[in-house]
Amino acid sequence: MDEPSMPIPSEGSTPPSPPSPPGPPTPPIPLAELLASKDLGLRRIAGPAEAELLWVHTSEMADPYPYLLGGELLLSAGVLLTDPDHYVGRLVEAGAAALGFGVRPVHETVPGALIEACDRQGLPLLEVPPETPFTAIARTVWRLMAEARHRELRRVTRAQQALATAAARPDPVPAVLHQLAAQLGGRAVLLTARGEEVHAAGRRIPPEPAGALTRLARVVARERPGSPASATDTHGDTHLSAYALGGAEGLVLALAAGRRESGDHTVAGIAVVLLSLLAAPHQGADAAGRSAALVRMLLGATPAEVAPLLGATSSWTVIHARRTDGTPADALTAGALGASLGTALVDAGRGGGEAVRLLLPGAVPEDEAARLLPGAETERPLPEGAPGGEGARPLPGAEADRVTPQPGWTLGASAPTPVTALDAADALAARALAHARATRAPLAVDTPVSGLAALVPPEQAAAHARALLAPLTAPLADTLRCWLSLHGNWDRTAVALGVHRNTVRQRIGRCGELLDADLDDMDVRAELWFALRQG
Repeated sequence: MDEPSMPIPSEGSTPPSPPSPPGPPTPPIPLAELLASKDLGLRRIAGPAEAELLWVHTSEMADPYPYLLGGELLLSAGVLLTDPDHYVGRLVEAGAAALGFGVRPVHETVPGALIEACDRQGLPLLEVPPETPFTAIARTVWRLMAEARHRELRRVTRAQQALATAAARPDPVPAVLHQLAAQLGGRAVLLTARGEEVHAAGRRIPPEPAGALTRLARVVARERPGSPASATDTHGDTHLSAYALGGAEGLVLALAAGRRESGDHTVAGIAVVLLSLLAAPHQGADAAGRSAALVRMLLGATPAEVAPLLGATSSWTVIHARRTDGTPADALTAGALGASLGTALVDAGRGGGEAVRLLLPGAVPEDEAARLLPGAETERPLPEGAPGGEGARPLPGAEADRVTPQPGWTLGASAPTPVTALDAADALAARALAHARATRAPLAVDTPVSGLAALVPPEQAAAHARALLAPLTAPLADTLRCWLSLHGNWDRTAVALGVHRNTVRQRIGRCGELLDADLDDMDVRAELWFALRQG
């Protein structure tokens, strides 16, 4: 019963210092739900009845404290148990949620001293019968977590749909606040930076929690540099939270609820994005242009025709972004990144761990922007140089200098690209992001072909590339391109492609065989790089 039941920190010779417990991958599981699984035969024999389980961990160490994150159900057969009082004290100090003690073959029954220690120090103690392996307990916990996660995702999805529907009402801001208050079972208030109430919905809260909520809102109000984007607090039994809205108005969404569930932050984040858009001045050129572009595309216009309404007449930069710490980005975080880069065109909703994508428009002349706003005449042909025009071409590379590294993010950006070539720019931005992650750089920008390579006519270069690379499949060509871009480094290429280094070696070896070329030869590498850059 003492094999590991789930991935755990290595119990090596250098124990890590106890960090702050990271957020769980799924909602916590109430201890009562685990005990309700009759097939396990678990029985609580000491300690409180209520606890929330975040992890499962098996250890027979005399002191597992250095290897606990907090919130674990620790499973043990008591192989090295000598001082139950000290052992339980260390578990409580580490933040363990409960202790599961397996009887036999080490102990015929749960030691009485251990039962007393758990009762005295408030740690739930479960008796694990001999016929129940620890692995079965871990599987049950993970199953319960998966079910809880599914329930949370369904709840968040329903909330997102309800909030989006509310945002489409004639009175969108009060409607979103009303729906948010209903979803969270509390009160939602839109406040100014000075704490003045703009709109509110939901049941009123007593004066003291209301005052605490106003003070919390001032913490995130963007009246000074460095203000946090969100903050949480509690006042008695009332859970408080505040979120700064995007834009220069300094508005804050403040929430108060009697309970706090794991999906509440996600639901609030959706509301923050909607309210940031809804509370912004509706008659600004940017907002009006985005609205007109959406309407025209739904009515059949091409991307080239609506691109000027979104802020560019010649070029666009595609950006792919991932959080540096590997955590997924929610809509609020992605929206903040877009604001930092100066664009509202953010795609953060694809899921599956994919990168956040952003479109950064090039500059638009003021007279052209005024002409393209709703209400202006649009029958005139686009000026030469605009997307879809006969002279369309990317702006100079200085436009890409607008993309700067962002704290907490790894970015990959394409070169400025005409709207008709955004598909290719999207692929180039993805490659640039993979290169940045492999080299641990905060930003990588794909540069257009220049120098000697630019002297070859594009048609001839493309034909030569097709002939040279014809033996390679798409995965092999992508691997070769990535490997060459990283100067033949196996480990970095493996990181960029998300595969094992031996897989990279096998693919590169296969490329050499198919091309009948020595990939260690610098001339061969240079010619292949020239060809790969054409795709």
